[in-house]
Amino acid sequence: MATVLAITNQKGGVGKTTTSVNLAASLAATKRRVLLIDLDPQGNATMGSGVDKNDLEQSVYDVLVDGAAIAAIVKPAPESGFSVLPANQDLTAAEVELINEIGREFRLKEALAAVLADYDYILIDCPPSLNMLTVNALAAADGVIIPMQCEYYALEGLSALLNTVNRVKQLINPDLEIEGILRTMYDGRNSLTNHVTEDLRRHFGDQLYSTVIPRNVRLAEAPSHGLPVLYYDKQSKGALAYLALAGELLRRAAQKQGDMENQQHDPQQTEHIHG
Repeated sequence: MATVLAITNQKGGVGKTTTSVNLAASLAATKRRVLLIDLDPQGNATMGSGVDKNDLEQSVYDVLVDGAAIAAIVKPAPESGFSVLPANQDLTAAEVELINEIGREFRLKEALAAVLADYDYILIDCPPSLNMLTVNALAAADGVIIPMQCEYYALEGLSALLNTVNRVKQLINPDLEIEGILRTMYDGRNSLTNHVTEDLRRHFGDQLYSTVIPRNVRLAEAPSHGLPVLYYDKQSKGALAYLALAGELLRRAAQKQGDMENQQHDPQQTEHIHG
């Protein structure tokens, strides 16, 4: 059964799409079955995965608005080992068309139910704003990954995003959790970077990924070739960083699973049940 992760930040230019595409490729490289859903009308995750957004007969728009089956629309990311539910500018109209629909925030969740068993991870690249598309992603997700730069204004944006996540958790999706906060475009020589990191550690503890994504020319170049950086330059710092992130994500998941199993086999709990 797939773990569904929404990759989101209301602030643009923080490495959200870069993270979506490269984490998908890195998880796929560990032999996980991965679906990347592009929920941004700009279609950058689609193009960055090597799928031409201008040559789509159907897209995620058809899933949200017309109830089309995801399995009929997904495309393989050439060379990268994961699947893509693509997007293009058609998606802009989805928001308007869903406005009066009952249960509009659950369209994606309902569509995903049919494919959850086909994947290990489903990653959702959200648009850089809080709109009905983002709410659909948060309603469908088990967890949220928040990429952010270590700068002053990023902390302000983060608190607004956390308020949104909490409201969605209260009203729509009680199982939604913060999966992790990811520092992107990281430069450890910068004193502001270190101050922000300390703030994040203090407030979020283990939710802050220890992996950081450095500024990296290869990472910036890869999308123009329609490739994740792992298949553009696998020795680059960017490629190694996203492989490390995938490893950290998988270790956390295994630890969480182990903790749950330990709780189930806790002798005190068993005694309490049978007593």
